[in-house]
Amino acid sequence: MRHSSTQIFTALGSAAAEPAHSCISLIGMPGSGKTTLGRALAAALDWGFVDTDHLLEAWYGLTLEEIRNRLGQEGFLLAEERTLVTLNISRCVVATGGSVVYLPSAMKRLKDIGEIVYLQADLRTIEARVAENPERGLVMAPGQTIADIYRLRTPMYESQADFTLRTDCQGLNDCLIELKEWIHARSTQRTCA
Repeated sequence: MRHSSTQIFTALGSAAAEPAHSCISLIGMPGSGKTTLGRALAAALDWGFVDTDHLLEAWYGLTLEEIRNRLGQEGFLLAEERTLVTLNISRCVVATGGSVVYLPSAMKRLKDIGEIVYLQADLRTIEARVAENPERGLVMAPGQTIADIYRLRTPMYESQADFTLRTDCQGLNDCLIELKEWIHARSTQRTCA
């Protein structure tokens, strides 16, 4: 069943009024849809949208790939961690970098400010999407492949998530509807508790 953007935004706005926590953070592999879905969800909720990769780029005045090349993998992760632990926001949808799960203090901060949603897609989908934008600045050790980091990160994402949403087998509108239903259910659970 297809839904119009207006139907989705109206349904999200009315049913999701206000989740128990003030932010929703999206985690997942590069290419899982964090930025695309994050922007759409923020618009639907009439919330702010924060892309932590863009914050890093703005701070350094460089692309993610340039930051990674200059700082190295360890330096890049420290910069990402510094950016995330200092977030002081509310009523925002946060799209994180895919490597955020390597940073316990950053994941704790995301938990402190709200709920965490893991956007899951199969490896073939991730590889195809990453191939469309090879300048993503992936945090990978020399010789590591996307398949390697996919296998490494998947259980980490799963263990941190309050909710998991498949983004490879449904379109944006259906993803938004599923998120709306989850947000509404969480709000109802907390109201009744």
